[in-house]
Amino acid sequence: MKTLDIEAVQAFVLVADLTSFTRAAEALDSTQSAISLKIKRLESGLGKRLLERTPRLVRLSAEGAAFLASARNLVAAHQSAIGSFAVEQRRLVVGISQHLVGPDLAQVLKRMSATDPSLVIELRIETSRAMLQAFDSGELDAAIVLRHDAHRRGGEVLLEEEFGWIAAPDFNHPPGKPLRLATQAEPCSVRAMAVGALDAAGIPWTEVFVGGGVATIGAAISAGLAIGALVRRVAPAGSVDLGPRLGLPKLPNCDVILYSNLTDAGARGALRTLGAAFRANAG
Repeated sequence: MKTLDIEAVQAFVLVADLTSFTRAAEALDSTQSAISLKIKRLESGLGKRLLERTPRLVRLSAEGAAFLASARNLVAAHQSAIGSFAVEQRRLVVGISQHLVGPDLAQVLKRMSATDPSLVIELRIETSRAMLQAFDSGELDAAIVLRHDAHRRGGEVLLEEEFGWIAAPDFNHPPGKPLRLATQAEPCSVRAMAVGALDAAGIPWTEVFVGGGVATIGAAISAGLAIGALVRRVAPAGSVDLGPRLGLPKLPNCDVILYSNLTDAGARGALRTLGAAFRANAG
C-alpha cells in the first residue's frame, strides 16, 4: 500500500489548476525546482505520468486527469484535519479593484479556499483609489489595485495588465461622429486615462453610458451601446479590441500591485495563492 506525500499532492493540484510550475511555487512559497522534484517523486510512487511538460505548456495527462479529483479530496481532507482544533475562524479581508475582476473570479476564490478551507474570505470590490484608502485606514488585510500613484512606495508587482478599446464585434462607429463611450463614474483613473488619450489624439467622444462597475460596462459593450477601455483579461465574452480598426490611440499598460500587512501564515498562504492565480489567469 503506497503512502502519498500530501505536500506533493498539493503541489500537483496547484500545478494542474494554475497550469504552471512557477505559479504553483509562488503559491506554496517554494521554488520551481522543488515543486518539480515533488511531482516527479509522486509520479514515481504512483507509477503514472501525471503531467505533460513542454517548455511553453503544462497540461494533465490522461492519468493526471483521472487522479485530479481524488487528489483534491485528499488535500481538502488534510486541511480539514489540520483545522479540527482551531479555536476560532480566521478572516481575510481583501479589496480588489473592480477593473481587475472578471469571469475567472470563481476559480480564483476556489483556489484560495482550497489553500485553507477554515479561512473566512471577505472580498470587497471597488475602485483602486477606494481600496487603497481602506487599506491605509486598516479596514483591509490586503489590497490588489492598479497603480495610479507612481510616488507610492511598497507593494508587490503581480503583473502588468493590458488595456484595449473593447466593443462588440458589430459595434458601429459612423465616420465623423463622436466615439460613443461607456465609462465608470468620476473620479476613475481608467476613465481619465481613456478620455485623456482620446483628447490628446484629437478624437471627439461622447459618454453614452456610465456604469457602476466593470460588469455593467461589459453589459453596455455586449449590447453594442458603446466602446470602453477595459483590461483585456476581463473583457466580456465575444467582445473584441477595435482600437486598431478604428485608429484609436494605444492605451498604456498598467501594473497590478498587491499591498499586504499580514503576519498569519495561513492567511499569507491564501494570499500567495491569490497572487499566483492572478498571474496565471493573465498568462
